Amino acid sequence: MPRDFHAMSGEEALTALGTRTEGLSTAEARERLARYGPNELGEGRGPSPLRLFLDQFKDLMVIVLIIAALISAGIGAWKGSAEEWLDAGIILIIVMVNAVLGFVQNYRAERTMQALKEMAAPKATVVRDGEERSVPSRDLVPGDIIILTTGDRISADARLLEAVNLKVNEAPLTGESAPVRKSAEAVLPPDAPLAERSNMVFSGCTVDHGRGRAVVTATGMTTQLGTIAQMVRVESESTPLQRKLDRLGRQLGLIVLGVCVFIFAVGYLRGVPVEEMFLTSVSLAVAAIPEGLPAVVTISLALGLQRMAKRKAVMRRLPAVEALGSATVICTDKTGTLTRGEMNVREVYVGETISVSGEGFEPEGEFLVNGRPIAPAEREDLISLLMAGALCNDSSLYQEGGRWKVRGDPTEGALVVAAMKAGLDVEGLARRSPRLYEVPFDSTKKRMTTVHEMDGRRIAFMKGAAESVVPLCTRYRTREGEHPLDKATADAILAKDNEMAGRALRVLAIATRDVSDVPLEEAAIEREMTFLGLVGMMDAPRSEAVEAVRRCHAAGIRVIMITGDHELTARAIALELGIAGPGRDRVVSGKALEAASPEELAEMLRTTNVFARVAPEHKMRIVEALQAQGEIVAMTGDGVNDAPALKRADIGVAMGVTGTDVSKEASQMVLMDDNFATIVNAVEEGRGVYDNIRKFVAFLLSCNSGEVIAMFVASLVLVGPEYMPFLLPVHLLWMNLVTDGLPALALGVEPIEKGVMQRPPTDPNEPPLTRRAAVRVLIIGGVIALSALLAFQLADLLALSSGQADNVRHARTVAFCTMVLAQLFLGLSARSETLTIRRLGLFTNRKMVLAIAVSVALQLAVVYVPVLSGAFRTAPLGLAEWALILP
Repeated sequence: MPRDFHAMSGEEALTALGTRTEGLSTAEARERLARYGPNELGEGRGPSPLRLFLDQFKDLMVIVLIIAALISAGIGAWKGSAEEWLDAGIILIIVMVNAVLGFVQNYRAERTMQALKEMAAPKATVVRDGEERSVPSRDLVPGDIIILTTGDRISADARLLEAVNLKVNEAPLTGESAPVRKSAEAVLPPDAPLAERSNMVFSGCTVDHGRGRAVVTATGMTTQLGTIAQMVRVESESTPLQRKLDRLGRQLGLIVLGVCVFIFAVGYLRGVPVEEMFLTSVSLAVAAIPEGLPAVVTISLALGLQRMAKRKAVMRRLPAVEALGSATVICTDKTGTLTRGEMNVREVYVGETISVSGEGFEPEGEFLVNGRPIAPAEREDLISLLMAGALCNDSSLYQEGGRWKVRGDPTEGALVVAAMKAGLDVEGLARRSPRLYEVPFDSTKKRMTTVHEMDGRRIAFMKGAAESVVPLCTRYRTREGEHPLDKATADAILAKDNEMAGRALRVLAIATRDVSDVPLEEAAIEREMTFLGLVGMMDAPRSEAVEAVRRCHAAGIRVIMITGDHELTARAIALELGIAGPGRDRVVSGKALEAASPEELAEMLRTTNVFARVAPEHKMRIVEALQAQGEIVAMTGDGVNDAPALKRADIGVAMGVTGTDVSKEASQMVLMDDNFATIVNAVEEGRGVYDNIRKFVAFLLSCNSGEVIAMFVASLVLVGPEYMPFLLPVHLLWMNLVTDGLPALALGVEPIEKGVMQRPPTDPNEPPLTRRAAVRVLIIGGVIALSALLAFQLADLLALSSGQADNVRHARTVAFCTMVLAQLFLGLSARSETLTIRRLGLFTNRKMVLAIAVSVALQLAVVYVPVLSGAFRTAPLGLAEWALILP
C-alpha cells in the first residue's frame, strides 16, 4: 500500500485504497479487518492465560517453597525415607492448588479490566453501507470514511476529503502545541515533513475546531504513531493503597522472618531434625507473610469496577476507585447532569397561570389551574397560544430507542411537546397550514415571525422575548375574547414576565395577527399584533438528583454546581435540589470569579455552592483552590476545554453520552448516562470496595498473626523435642490455602453496608491498618493462638490419661483443627466492624457461608479420610476431643 497519500488528491487516495465516498460495505470492512488486523498499537490485549498462570510461580515465597520441597525430596532420596517424599509431594500439590486459585482470581480480574477498558474505549464515526454509524476505534480499517467533529480523538491516519474550519492538535505526534489548520484541497510534495502535511490527520491527535471527512490510510502499528513505537496500552497502575499494603507486607515479612529464624534455632537446639525445622520455618514464613496483599487490592477493585459498570459508571483508572471513597467535594455541571438536558414547558400565562406537568420531551402531561386538571380543548385561548408556538417553530419531535427526542432547538422542541400534550396533531397542523413567509430569529431583535395559510387566510405568528414582542402588540386575547392593550396591561404582562424569569423559567411571549391584506414584508407584518400569552419553560431537575444530593450531604460530601447558565436559573435549580438553601443561596458569576484573587476565591469557596456564567477554564481555578484547602475533588466535564480540569481533579468525571473523546481521555470515570445520581452511586461503591479491602486485610493479618504467635509461644513453653514443631509444615500451608482462600475471597464480595453513606469520607492519608485495627488484629491473633495452645495441652493430657501412644499426634490434630475453625468463623465476624452477625444476617453473603462450609468439609477430610490423614499426619478425633475444639 502506498504511503505518500499527502502527495495525492482526495480522488486519487480513494482509488489507491479501493474505496469510495459512500464508504465501505460491512462485508468489505470485515474482510479488511481480518487482513490488516485491529486498529491497536502493540500489546493491546493484555497477558495471555498461560502468562497469568506462570506468573503465579514468580513470587519469592513460592520459589522458596518449591526449593524447600525439592530439598525435602532430596533428603528423602538420601535417607531412603518415604516421609520426606510425602512432605515434598504435599507441599507441591498445595503450591499448585494455590497457583490455580491465584490464576482464576487474576484471570477474572484481567477479564473484568479488559471489558471495562473496551466500554470506555473511544468510538469513531464512519460511513459504512452509505450510512453514518459509530464503531469502536479498534474496528477501523484502511479505506473507511471517517467523520471528524470538534473534540474527537482521531483513531487512525487519514487523508482529508473535506475540511470546514478544521484545526487539529498534533502535539502528541509533533510536539507542536498550537493547533494546525487543515485543508482537503492541498496536494503536497512526497517529501513534505510530517508537521507540514496539512491534508492529513494522524492517530492520537485531536480535533480542536471545525469538522471534516477523511479516508483512513493506515491503522494500528502502520500509523505514524505506530512507527515511532508509542504504546497505546496504559500500563497497569499500582494504586496508593496497593503501595501502602506492599510496604506493610514487607515490614510484617521482616518480623515473621525473625520469628521463623528464632523457631528454627530453638528446635535445632532441642534436637529436632534440621530438615524438619527448616521445612517448618519456611512453611510458616510462606503462610504468615502477607505477600499477596497488593494482589488482593487488584481483585477487590476489579470486582468493584464490575459492579460500578452495572450502575452506569465506568472507571478508567484504578486509583480513582480509592479516591471516590475519600471524595469530599463533587463539582458538577447543571445541564444534563443535575437536569435532564431537555427543556419542557412548566407554566403558561393567558390572563391566568396554567401549570403543565410532565418530564423531558415525553408528550404526556396535564394542564392544571390551581392544582386541578383542565381540558385544554375547552380553552380556546390556550389552544391558540399552543398552536402558534407549534407553527412558529423549526423543530420536530421523534422517537428513537423508545425515547422521545427533538430534532432542532430544544426550546422550540418544548413548544411542540406542550402542543402535543394538549392533544394537537402538530404534523397535521403543519401540513394544513403551510409556511408562506418568515422573519428568522435575530439575536438583536430577539424574536421570530412566520406566516401561514390557514382556511384561506394568511396568519402571522410571532414568538420571542417579552420586551421585544409586547411593544409590537395593540390587542391581547383572554378566555373572554380580544381587548385593546393599554399601558397598564402591557406593564402587567412585563411584570409577569419578570416574575416568571425570577423563578428561573425561560420565558417566551407569543402573538398573532391576520395579515391577509398586508404585504409579506417584515416591517408591514411585525406591528399591530395580538398578544396571546407567555410560555415559561425550564430544563427541569432530574427527579433522582434531589435524593442524590441529600445522600451526598448525609455522607459528608459537599456538592458545588458550576454552570454556564444564568445566575437566576442556577439559583432556582440549586434551591430546588438542596445544593443551596435559605440564607446560603449566594451565586458567584464567572466575571467575579475571574476578577478574584486567590485569597478571595478561597473565601468564596468556603461560603458558595453555586457558580454561574462560568467558562470551562474557570473550572481549573476552582479545582486547584479546593485542593489547596485539602479537599478531594470530583469534577464533571464534557467539552474539549474541560480536559485540563478533569485531569487536575482527583476524580475527573466525563459524560459518556454528550462528552467529547478528549474529555473522556482526560477523565478517570465516564458516566454512561450523564446522570449526577450515577456519581453518587459510584461513591457508594467506592466506599464499599475500600471497606471490603480493609476487612480483607484485617482478616488475613488476624489469621496470620494467630499462626505466628502460636508457633512462637509454643517454641518457648513446649520443652519436649517430640512436641516440636507445634504444627507441621503441611498444616501451616493447608491453613494458608483454606483460610486465606475461599473465605477471604468471599469477603471481597461482601455487600455494601447500609450506613456507608451516613459517615464522613475516608481520610486518604489513613494507613490501611490503623493503630486501633492493629491492636484488634493482635488481640484476635492472640486469642486464636491461646485457644490452639490450650486445646493442644488439654488434648495431650486427655490422650495420656487414656493411654494413647500417639498422644502428640492427637494433640497436634486438635490444635490444627482449633486454629482452622477459629480462622474460618472469624471470617463471619470480619464481615462488619460495627454489626453483629445477627444484625447483619447470616445469609446476606451466601458466598461466605458456602466458603466456610466447603473449607470445613475439606478440613474434616484431612482428619478422617485415611489417605489424607496419613499424608497430613493427623489422627481421627473423638467426641471428647471435638468438645475441646468447638467451644
